Formats: sequence, C-alpha cells, structure tokens
Amino acid sequence: MNAPLADRIRPQTLDDVVGQEHLLGKGRVLRRMIESGNIPNLIFYGPSGVGKTTVASIIAKKAGKKLYKLNGTTASTADIREVVAGCDTIEGLNGVLLYLDEIQYLNKKQQQSLLEFIENGSVTLIASTTENPYFYVYNAILSRSTVFEFKSVPQKEVEKAVGRGFSIAKDYYGGEFSVEPGVEEYIARACGGDVRKALNAVEMLAIASAGGTVTLEDAKEVAQKSANRYDRAGDEHYDLLSALQKSIRGSDENAALHYLARLLDAGDLLSPCRRLLVIASEDVGMAYPQAIAIVKACVDAAVQLGLPEARIPLGQAAVLLATAPKSNSSYMAINRAMADVQAGKGIGFPRCLQNKHYDGDDVEKKGQFYLYPHDFPGHFVFQQYLPQDLVGTVYYQFGENKTEQAAKAYREKLLQQAREAQDKKGKTPG
Repeated sequence: MNAPLADRIRPQTLDDVVGQEHLLGKGRVLRRMIESGNIPNLIFYGPSGVGKTTVASIIAKKAGKKLYKLNGTTASTADIREVVAGCDTIEGLNGVLLYLDEIQYLNKKQQQSLLEFIENGSVTLIASTTENPYFYVYNAILSRSTVFEFKSVPQKEVEKAVGRGFSIAKDYYGGEFSVEPGVEEYIARACGGDVRKALNAVEMLAIASAGGTVTLEDAKEVAQKSANRYDRAGDEHYDLLSALQKSIRGSDENAALHYLARLLDAGDLLSPCRRLLVIASEDVGMAYPQAIAIVKACVDAAVQLGLPEARIPLGQAAVLLATAPKSNSSYMAINRAMADVQAGKGIGFPRCLQNKHYDGDDVEKKGQFYLYPHDFPGHFVFQQYLPQDLVGTVYYQFGENKTEQAAKAYREKLLQQAREAQDKKGKTPG
C-alpha cells in the first residue's frame, strides 16, 4: 500500500520540522533533552497535524531502545502486555520505548497496566493526545511525565512544507506539472495550521494535475472547508466558546464576530446561542439590563431561521454585547450567595416573611408583623429579610456604571427617607 505523501516526506531531523519553535528552537528545553539522548516520559498535547508524531519518531530513532508503536483507538490490553513482555527480551535490555498515539482513548485500567514499568524505567513512554491530558490521562502517569503543548503551525511555516510536498510529489508520480502562483499560499492558509491536512491537499492536486497545471481554482475546491478545526466534543469546541466570551468581555466586537463565525461555519448553532445568553447576564448584567431581553430575541430568531440566516441576529447580539457597558456585579452576588448556602448558612426565615399566620404556644410574641412596603412612602420600609445568622451580609455591590450608580442613588434616597420617617416617630431604624 502506498504511504500518504505526509508520511513519505515526514522530517527525519528536528531542523526539518516546521513550526513548534517554542519547543524545538535552538536552546529550548525539549530540544536539549532530545539531543542529550536521555529521554524521560513525555506527553505531547496539541491539535492534529502539527508534528507530535513526527517529533516522537525522531526521538525514537535517537533513543537506541526497542520501539513499540500503539494507537489508543485500536490498542488492546494484550497489545500493552506485549510491550511489557519486550522488557525481558535481549532487544529490551536497554529498555523499551513505547510511542502511544491518542492515549486519551485508553481506559484507566489500560493506562494503569503501564504504570509499574514506567515507574521502574523499563518502559519509556512518549504519548500524544489531541485532548487536554489533565482531563484524559491517568493522574499517576501524568505525575511521572512531562507535558509539552504543540501549537498550530504558522502559515509561513506550512508554506515550506507545501512547497516541499509539491517537489516530492512531482518525482513520486513521475510527471511534471506546474503550480500557479498563490496555490501554495492558499493551501497553507486554508489548512488551519494542520500540516498533514495541507499535504493531503497537495497529494490530491498532484494526482489530479499530473502533466498539467495545479490551478488556484483547483486548490480552492480541494481545501475549501479545511481551515476550520472543530470537534464538538473536544477542546477546540470549548476553546472557541471561551474565546467568544472573553472577546465580548474585553469589548472587542471584531474578535467576537470572528469566533462566532467559526462556530457557525462548523454548523454549531445552539452552543453560541447558549453562550451569548450567559454573557448577557454574566458580563453585561446590570450595566445594561435590557441586554438579556434583546439577546433572547436574537437567539429565538436565530433558532427559528436556522443557518445560514441565523448568523444575522447572532451577529447583532455579539456586537451589542461587545459594545455594551460591562458589569459582573449580579454574577458575583449570586456566587457569594451560593457559597453561603453551600456552607450551610441561612437558618430558617424571619417571622415576618413566613407564609403562615398561626403561632404555637411556644411563641411568646404572637403575630407575623409583616410590614407591607407599598403602604409606606417610596414603597420602602425597614424590616428584616435575611435569616438571623446572615443579618448584615452584603452580596450585591453596585457597579461603577451609569445604570447601577443610578440604582444606588435611588436606593440611598429611599434609605434616607425611611430614616427620616423613623426619626419623626422617635425610632431608630434597625
């Protein structure tokens, strides 16, 4: 079976690896570690097609150990036992190096079966994963490994791999073909930092254009939907939603529209709808209380319209929230209240708030004594509302924005009126 182009041109040295300068640049810790030949247990974390497997293969060649390769999607417990058994063979005298791709697909028991041998050094583990290892890798293995995060490859670096790919493809497929200006740049841009995806596009174009010309139109047809990395159950999903919210919180409507567009382009309608509703209360909140109603209307319209038209009201909601004044005062207030409730605070109710009108014989001062605020000036009167053990607790603190400061001023005016009324009666407010 012919190997894919991405495998045929896989770099054999660290200098040939595109991208990952933060890990493999001269003097970087990972590079120095690899060049020393003393390889500890490693976990490579990052999106697909950015060089994790390539770097692991380079390390394996330098290690001088018996190499085993397993993929978490297909590996069984028997496969793991075979790796462990290799420690007792002549080839395994110097130790065994296990390259475990997609480790997140192994269950806890399978990961645990390697633990003893990782602990005593007879097995050196190099694992890769596209998911956050702190969520998907067994803690005992994590504590014995060093995690390095691989990042999407910059466009200029991908262009180098694409140019090299076209050169090798010409030799491999035995036919000369020309490449129109702009093709390599377009593929590098469209692949979204995934070198493997870019090289797969190169291979398809080389096959289709042998003896002819690789046109920009051909490149657009092959790579038209490749730029947007997205997995609704993976880290990219939550990263996009996080980026959307943080951009709105930071009042950058252009960034907010970008991340919203990426979510919608992937066909995800409900996730951004839910997140925009959360943002309206969490990040705008009392600074512009009407935002939640407007965003709800935009979300309802988007759900009824469906994609692609849903982008229009959702775009409006994103811009509204990003450009609105910000306040998290109500969000922080409910968090403080929840913390008290979860800590067991707040015993019973003040008698005046209870929904009952009969007092038992054990109650000396009978009666509910509820004061109806609408019967008082300004519709306000002093009385106890919080449970006895929480009297005086302040959860909500007025924000510095115009809306909340106006509400604060109104509250202070009511308090002053109530105090004056109490003073006239010769009473001091409680």
